[in-house]
Amino acid sequence: MATPADILRKIEDEGIELIDLKFIDLPGIWQHLTVHKSQIDESSFSDGVAFDGSSIRGWKAINESDMSMVPDPDTAWIDPFMAEPTLSMICTIKEPRTGELYERCPRAIATKAINYLKSTGIGDTAFFGPEAEFFIFDDVRFDQNEHSSYYYVDSVEGRWNTGKEEPGGNLAYKPRYKEGYFPVAPTDTSQDMRSEMLLTMAKLGVPIEKHHHEVATGGQCELGIRFGELIQAADWLMIYKYCIKNVARKWGKTVTFMPKPLFNDNGSGMHTHQSIWSNGQPLFAGDRYAGLSQTALWYIGGILKHAPALLAFTNPTTNSYKRLVPGFEAPVNLAYSQGNRSASVRIPLSGDNPKAKRLEFRCPDATSNPYLAFAAMLCAGLDGIKNQIDPGDPLDVDIYDLSPEELAKIPSTPGSLLDALKALEADQGFLTSTGVFTEDFISNWIEYKLDNEVNPMRLRPHPYEFALYYDC
Repeated sequence: MATPADILRKIEDEGIELIDLKFIDLPGIWQHLTVHKSQIDESSFSDGVAFDGSSIRGWKAINESDMSMVPDPDTAWIDPFMAEPTLSMICTIKEPRTGELYERCPRAIATKAINYLKSTGIGDTAFFGPEAEFFIFDDVRFDQNEHSSYYYVDSVEGRWNTGKEEPGGNLAYKPRYKEGYFPVAPTDTSQDMRSEMLLTMAKLGVPIEKHHHEVATGGQCELGIRFGELIQAADWLMIYKYCIKNVARKWGKTVTFMPKPLFNDNGSGMHTHQSIWSNGQPLFAGDRYAGLSQTALWYIGGILKHAPALLAFTNPTTNSYKRLVPGFEAPVNLAYSQGNRSASVRIPLSGDNPKAKRLEFRCPDATSNPYLAFAAMLCAGLDGIKNQIDPGDPLDVDIYDLSPEELAKIPSTPGSLLDALKALEADQGFLTSTGVFTEDFISNWIEYKLDNEVNPMRLRPHPYEFALYYDC
């Protein structure tokens, strides 16, 4: 555990002049402010550094804009993407008038989620392990106005042997649709870039495991990192996204975590592993289904019951629901299974080690704000434990062999962001009764999403509609 004194000593010993303070906005994008070392002293780690919060999306009005960002000394690292040696730290936002955590700060909400877990007496630690997938493209262009709309995506890998010319000639070896999983070079063209991404994260303190190409064409990849405690895992995921985007930029590429940027190919998800511990002991291992404890089954019951509302945070974009489509491999079935990847909750094979026993919620994607998504999932699971919610029978069958009548009996995820927001509006007690989320935050989130994403999309004609309807 680093202390403020440790950080100040590091700044002096290493001759660091600049400190970059990073914090997350409401939708889930890092913002930052760079200050000279003279602006940082020991009080900065308790009182924070003042800034104007009125221009941050979904936050303060202009008449109450003064806010403070409080750096976490445990998150300090030298930023590898800045020319001048710069110490980066992740911050939580505080109200300078009251000294309280700002109720719309996502990292503050994650802090409250852990405090709530401890207050229940159920456990004291929540571990989360996100698996975030992404695409690497070579050229991306998009625009929209009152009379036109388009996007264009190009990838060296994704030219799909269409005969398109390349410098030096098109040498084939392109992954076919849905056949991108684990090919070697020359089909896999991003090996060295992924290695640089992974090792850069390691230098910043993120515990790394692996990297590989994913199922889709167009440079879909995944880098594996270890699980961590809730806030730590969210911090690592933000570093993950920051590193991947900036390393790709160095290579003349661009990365997106958009769930469904390509038609007719697999989308990118963020399967999220999770478990609860108490006093250093795991609570999810037992002698019930798939080696789970009754506590774990109740946790699953909470996740499944509240999943429609949860998706407003775990799948928070209109594009998220281009991936979550029934009838494909997407995890849209609100059921659990130890082997069925079409179920929204999967219990991974973890051997006999009780410390490895966990569940995997497969719906989320990496457009989510991880602090909000992890906090909401924890609240849903704890509600399941407190109210002993039965998750029902597991779904250990091939959904493609089910009749339409049998399939209709399995509840499904919402079909759109609008449906998820409606579910959140109707089912928010598991979040607000805990004190983790406030009613103001929930209503602000719904309003922001409707005004900035759902309604603008509903108002605009889609390019494909011209192909469907122009000659009507």
